[in-house]
Amino acid sequence: MAHNASPDNATDTRTVPARTQDRPTEVTAAGIARLAGVGRAAVSNWRRRHADFPKPVGGTETSPAFALREIEQWLRDQGKLAEVPLRERVWQQLVGHPAGAAAALRQAGAVLLLAHDRPAAWQQLRAAADDAELTGVLPAVLDAVLAARLGPGHPVRGLTREALDPSAALVRATGDLATADGAAAAYDFLLGRHLDANPRQYTLTPPGPAALMAELAAVAGPSGTVLDPACGAGALLAAARERTAEESDAGERDAGEGDAGESDAPVTLYGQEADADLAALTALRLALGVPDAQVRVRAADTLRADAFPDLAADAVLVHPPFNERNWGHDELAYDPRWEYGFPARTESELAWVQHALARLREGGTAVLLMPPAAASRRSGRRIRADLLRRGALRAVIALPAGAAPPNGVPLHLWVLRKPGTTSPAPQLLVVDAAGPAPGPAAGRDKPDWQTVRTTAVEAWRTFDRDGGIEEQPGVRRSLAAIDLLDDDVDLAPARHLPPPAAAGGPAELARIRERLTTTLARTTALTPRPDGGAAGPARWPLTTVGELARSGALVLRAGGAGTAPAGGAAPAVLTDHDVIGGDAPSGTLPEAPASGPAEEPVLLQAGDVVVPVLGGGAVARVTDDSTAGAALGRNLTLLRPDPAALDPWFLAGFLRGTANNRQASSYASTATRLDVRRLQLPRLPLADQRRYGQRFRDLAAFEGALRLTARLGEQLVQGLHDGLTDGSVTPD
Repeated sequence: MAHNASPDNATDTRTVPARTQDRPTEVTAAGIARLAGVGRAAVSNWRRRHADFPKPVGGTETSPAFALREIEQWLRDQGKLAEVPLRERVWQQLVGHPAGAAAALRQAGAVLLLAHDRPAAWQQLRAAADDAELTGVLPAVLDAVLAARLGPGHPVRGLTREALDPSAALVRATGDLATADGAAAAYDFLLGRHLDANPRQYTLTPPGPAALMAELAAVAGPSGTVLDPACGAGALLAAARERTAEESDAGERDAGEGDAGESDAPVTLYGQEADADLAALTALRLALGVPDAQVRVRAADTLRADAFPDLAADAVLVHPPFNERNWGHDELAYDPRWEYGFPARTESELAWVQHALARLREGGTAVLLMPPAAASRRSGRRIRADLLRRGALRAVIALPAGAAPPNGVPLHLWVLRKPGTTSPAPQLLVVDAAGPAPGPAAGRDKPDWQTVRTTAVEAWRTFDRDGGIEEQPGVRRSLAAIDLLDDDVDLAPARHLPPPAAAGGPAELARIRERLTTTLARTTALTPRPDGGAAGPARWPLTTVGELARSGALVLRAGGAGTAPAGGAAPAVLTDHDVIGGDAPSGTLPEAPASGPAEEPVLLQAGDVVVPVLGGGAVARVTDDSTAGAALGRNLTLLRPDPAALDPWFLAGFLRGTANNRQASSYASTATRLDVRRLQLPRLPLADQRRYGQRFRDLAAFEGALRLTARLGEQLVQGLHDGLTDGSVTPD
């Protein structure tokens, strides 16, 4: 989703000025670092230390640009680069293109579509033509392919001979990349890296919400036509096509081979985007990524210049721009789309809601990602009231914070159904898929989309089938529209869901009290006695963790690396908060970028010792079987001792010494950082290590019992407060 602005503000680089066509392909210091597989600091050192390092040919003093060809030759001469990977070569040619990265990516995408749809023609053209002939013949060939695949009004414009003249090397390298990786995968890589490199320019819909919105729309049945009037990078349209394919495959399996023909019905994806460059890139993404669907994407401001005024789609999916004041309020006062009321200037989201309904067939479903304020702002109450009265708004689903930008706000999903000639008594489903209030360590990781999806989809499917749903306190409820038509017409789910019983009710509070009593008794039994010892501190010979690592007695690994594989199961992440709080792994791995494969995380094994490096606390945790297999999170260091040389409990216990941590810590103005390599241990025989290790293990068990006691006590106290205040617990 990109902000759908006025066409007057959109830019579209259609041609390349003549003065830029002779400029070499440029690369920045970050690009040089990526080519050589080093950090940017290494590139800065090369510039200072090597007098023959190529001189800048552009950019600024703080961010210079260099000629790619000169950089490649210098890296080879220095033995720092054997061969530039094909992907990197294409990417550097793209970002250094004189017309800009977006225009170059448009050219590369069109070539990839040619190689995908007409491979024989591309191979013949590439083999027979020199650079001048290639860029001279290519425009007509590309226009024919694009018109056939995207229709005559497609947004992939500006592929003239003049624009392609400086792109011969890019065109050939892109064709080679299509042969090596496949056209669709090659474009996914290039587009993904372009979007990653410009995060402030594009507001994208994450995969989790996109898949959920597509599934909600598909509850009514497969969609033959899907519209996204603010399509951005095309995530919602791609998710809708993927969902339709899954529904069709399931239908084939249920019906048997004899009825498979119905599942092959064509699907048409309609998209509109105000940013001309992004519309072109999205059209190419969909054309390559969903070759079995008809794709129609147009570049224009949807509210001011609707490209599909006669469309009656089966489904409309929208992640509209939020809080937009310049959406066309003054020009569109008498627009026929405002069937439910003319939106106020501050209610741009309600304009998108009505546009979505206007482009649906009767009985079609629209799903919009909305800011929570749209459910309660007084300026929109009349439109919300009419949506309820006529049965158009069917569900409001609250998502957890972090579902989509802006990540600090818990967004809503609105599910709408275009009313027919006869409609049942209007009801509204409200769902809170965010779950209970987050604990002290929550809110730092991405939402659990499996739980969110299950809660939302099951509630909507049941409600859509039965016209109502059994109430589940704190989670879901259906209400008669008449009960919501007060002065505010506030549709926020949290305001209409009865709270769940306090801590599960009196029975659960009784179980917590019983567990607390048992844990208190166990804590008393585990309370250690400080046995008498020597009159003063021991004078052991000492070694450091760094020395032990160099000798092979242990292995040191830093956490934070790793990404989740696409479509595969990912391990939970042990975070620094989990280590400090003694909790189970609670984090999630970030998704792998579209521009590359997943990165392997550091996985824990039983007996590993994990130490937080920030915060100034003396903490070390020995991994047990329940934590083994989790990924190591950020700001943690793993020590994997050789069991023939080091006892893990001995190691963890001595690492927690206050004096030990003090001498190994460095202090900044706002934080304390632990240098794990400087931590010290005594040199003791393995038998003595195990004696100390057993004592440290007993202390860890006592500490765990204290933590559990504190948590149970907090639950009991808060549960009794809640029960007394909501009436489920009496004061007697």
